[in-house]
Amino acid sequence: MTEPLLHVEHLCKEFPVDSSVFSKEKKSVKAVDDISFDIYPGETFGLVGESGCGKSTTGRCIMRLTHPTSGKVVFDGQDMSGMNKKQLKAVRHDMQFIFQDPYASLNPRMTIGEIVSEPLVIHGEMPDKAQRMDYVRELLDIVGLNPEHINRYPHEFSGGQRQRVGIARAFALKPKLIICDEPVSALDVSIQAQVLNLLKDLQKQYGTAYLFIAHDLSVVQHISDRVAVMYLGNMMEVSDWKSLYAEPNHPYTQSLLSAVPIPDPDVQHSRKRIILKGDPALTDQPAERLPLPHALPHRAGDLLPGASRAARGGPPATSAPVTLRPITPSRAPRSSCSVPA
Repeated sequence: MTEPLLHVEHLCKEFPVDSSVFSKEKKSVKAVDDISFDIYPGETFGLVGESGCGKSTTGRCIMRLTHPTSGKVVFDGQDMSGMNKKQLKAVRHDMQFIFQDPYASLNPRMTIGEIVSEPLVIHGEMPDKAQRMDYVRELLDIVGLNPEHINRYPHEFSGGQRQRVGIARAFALKPKLIICDEPVSALDVSIQAQVLNLLKDLQKQYGTAYLFIAHDLSVVQHISDRVAVMYLGNMMEVSDWKSLYAEPNHPYTQSLLSAVPIPDPDVQHSRKRIILKGDPALTDQPAERLPLPHALPHRAGDLLPGASRAARGGPPATSAPVTLRPITPSRAPRSSCSVPA
């Protein structure tokens, strides 16, 4: 049985919310609520859901950019829960992050060469500057940028080029896992395809595993081996992408997939849109956990085409109830997420 590269167990993250001056009760909102999953070497694990469901917080908690409230994160056999800064630095050599905004994630005061080589400097690799710059030029060439632009600044590049710089920086140390936090959401469609193909090519070349966070279902389908669906901090369903897109079991997953447009006008007009009515539970009111219809146990699917889940040692696919607050007739719905009667 293949050992997972990353094991996440009962991960939770709560953020405090402002309360009344006279209130003694401390209120909080659960951005991530008791989620567990594994990622295997060389695998792309897609994490999909609507905005605000806790996807990015999950990635930041795994990387320890945000300290989790509770839970366990084991990377390459090492428990990261009680690590100090020095130990985290050593672990992050093999775990890197690609940020969502290519405009904010690059230091405008540094040249592209300095940005891409910064991980090498921090971890003490390639102390010779000439050798380091030659390696940076090689990385820029691999990600499709002109190596002669090594002395240019971020403002001289387009959004897609800046994201390529971020990818080059993430691959500088040849990590085992890269957390991709919506790396193509700020790019137009044609550039999205180029960046996704680049990530797939680099994965084949270096054998890197991805935690790919996105809200675009078509993007996740294009790059992922397995897909997890999140809603309100909970993990609703986990399966291989073929089974998930062909036969989604959880009603929230069905609703998400029914919202994806289809290029064929005849099919698009004849298909039935699944709309869940209601209002998500708010922090100032107790949430009621409602059992959802059709929330059947997920079938055991393949992690990869032609490879069984048991052969890869993966966990069985699961589904979970959605936390929703029933809507009253006098209140207009703010969200399209609820349970049909």
